[in-house]
Amino acid sequence: MNQEEKVKLYSAMLRIRLIEEAIANEYPKGEMRCPVHLSVGQELLPSLVSLVVSNKDLAVSTHRSHAHYLAKGGSLPKFISELFGKATGCSKGRGGSMHLIDLAVNFMGSTAIVGNSIPVGVGLGYGAKLRGDGAVVLIYIGDGAVEEGAFYESVNFAAVRKIPAIFLCENNNFSVYSHISERQPQNRRIFTMAAGLGITSKYLDSSNPAKSLIELRDVIETTRSTHSPAFIEIDTFRFLEHCGPASDDHLDYRDSIYIDDAKSKDPLALLELELTKEFQDWGSYSLGLRKAIDVEIGQAFDFARNSPYPDPSLENPSAYADARL
Repeated sequence: MNQEEKVKLYSAMLRIRLIEEAIANEYPKGEMRCPVHLSVGQELLPSLVSLVVSNKDLAVSTHRSHAHYLAKGGSLPKFISELFGKATGCSKGRGGSMHLIDLAVNFMGSTAIVGNSIPVGVGLGYGAKLRGDGAVVLIYIGDGAVEEGAFYESVNFAAVRKIPAIFLCENNNFSVYSHISERQPQNRRIFTMAAGLGITSKYLDSSNPAKSLIELRDVIETTRSTHSPAFIEIDTFRFLEHCGPASDDHLDYRDSIYIDDAKSKDPLALLELELTKEFQDWGSYSLGLRKAIDVEIGQAFDFARNSPYPDPSLENPSAYADARL
């Protein structure tokens, strides 16, 4: 990873972090009337992806989709407006936090149902293959999604049909409050299991973004050229509660040793430390970057607050097909 890529990665991660923290701070005001599953701590993988994919590539996601949408180039004003339920939202105010879609950047949708977007992503990948446009499909999942039958059926279909789909697993070790050791066989690594299904599978080390970028770029370009599906796993840590803007560390489902160790490995903080050592004026650059992002966030919230709610008279035509067809 050269210095330019390192700065781009840091900027992408910081932007997502500050946006999510702003949502957490504003959420108690009651203006965002949807549940929120925040990505604080899980910014690395989508930010790496943002450096190596193009607008023509497609993506689908999960209930925790904010980082994925933003990293794919999604509009911040449209995103915040969606959380406010406004007509200017990326889903026209109908979807909220868990149902983001923006065809302008080929973010093809996210869903609240665990594993539900996996077969959708594989279908989109089949379409890309048939069109021959060189696009790959990014299918974001969590560790819990590999416990769903749809995962195995979809990977099998993608392998047999040679579909350009990349399954991106953010493993934060918990499905709500249940540790992976309570849900999956002991000592099984997800990426090893995925390799056994007959597709290329890689584990990315979150403590080594430079190596991870090289490996991720290689996987994506191989999938793009050969249409062979692939699986990527990365360990991560969710800083806040499963659903909501607050910390839930007081619930003791993650012990203090685990929490302290995970936070000491925060990729954003480690990358900032690295850049501080490499650039003499990094402090002032970083401060300027934060101020610029804060301005962007403030403008997006103002845009959302000043936007209209959806017109009820237009809802039925949007939800139902014309009966005369």
